[in-house]
Amino acid sequence: MRQTPALAFALAAAIAASPLPAFASDVTGGGLRGMCYAPAELAARPGENIPVKHLHDFDKPAAARSLATFAPVPQPLRGAIRRVNLPKDSPKLVALTFDMCEQPGEIAGYDGAIVDYLRANGIKATFFAGGKWMRSHAERARQLMSDPLFEIGSHAEAHRNLRLLSGTALSEEVAGPQRAYEALREDFAQGQCVAEHASLAARVAPRLSLFRFPYGACNAASLNAVNDAGLLAIQWDLSTGDPSPGQPAKGIVQALQRVKPGAIVVMHANGRGHHTAEALPIGLPQLKAQGFQFVTLSELLAAGTPEVVQSCYDSRPGDTDKYDMPMLSQHPVAKKSPAAR
Repeated sequence: MRQTPALAFALAAAIAASPLPAFASDVTGGGLRGMCYAPAELAARPGENIPVKHLHDFDKPAAARSLATFAPVPQPLRGAIRRVNLPKDSPKLVALTFDMCEQPGEIAGYDGAIVDYLRANGIKATFFAGGKWMRSHAERARQLMSDPLFEIGSHAEAHRNLRLLSGTALSEEVAGPQRAYEALREDFAQGQCVAEHASLAARVAPRLSLFRFPYGACNAASLNAVNDAGLLAIQWDLSTGDPSPGQPAKGIVQALQRVKPGAIVVMHANGRGHHTAEALPIGLPQLKAQGFQFVTLSELLAAGTPEVVQSCYDSRPGDTDKYDMPMLSQHPVAKKSPAAR
């Protein structure tokens, strides 16, 4: 399927709020990240990657605020994007994505070893952060925001199964991360370092434009809610299996070898990618040797034709349905609204 003029226009409009492609000098110099943070501030800290059970004010919704303007996702891109079909003469592009999930009643981790490796090797990536995660890891979120190698997408508010939500509960899962991100960006912009580098600060996206469903699970109602909020719904076509403690680094490396040009790879950097930091220094150089180039999701989307489907799944349709039943007791609204499923 080639990218028609109508699709190209729709795609350009949908990702207009995403960061502009970084200039080479921005990447090599570290952009705002290099201007605002010393290496020691960015480096991984012992134990920071370990999630802990912890009730906190972060469990409360983000404060209400006016949000940046947006337009709903245009029709050709409504649905779940699984991968991008690239032109025959295109470089072998792939998007590495890392989920930053955080559920109620916990403080998830920040796997600095993963981020340190990506930075040290100039590897671009996209991080899907929950609104709650951004609030509980505000400084780390600002560091990611400042980095020209990275972009941030939404991973819902508190990692609830959106298939089981409706009404206000559903809209809060979609809007919460926007409020968290825009508040962090505003706070960041008011800092002296950022104020002194206005041209670089302008390259930080004013709002989130990408969304990943918790559990990779959606239905028509939740897809519409996300797209109506101006967010492209991003799935994946390759999972490394890293949330499983039983998936060793060798297994993650083997999974990465199945990457094809235009792929979207899902991993985790919230302390639940159990062996990902160990696997990346082995698997990514192998992909580079095969000619693969790592880009942000927005760059991948702009390089070809997104493959859009009308359901969300891991490797085959229906395989995320298993997440519905264990979660029902947490979302009584779903019991009253079976049609919303």
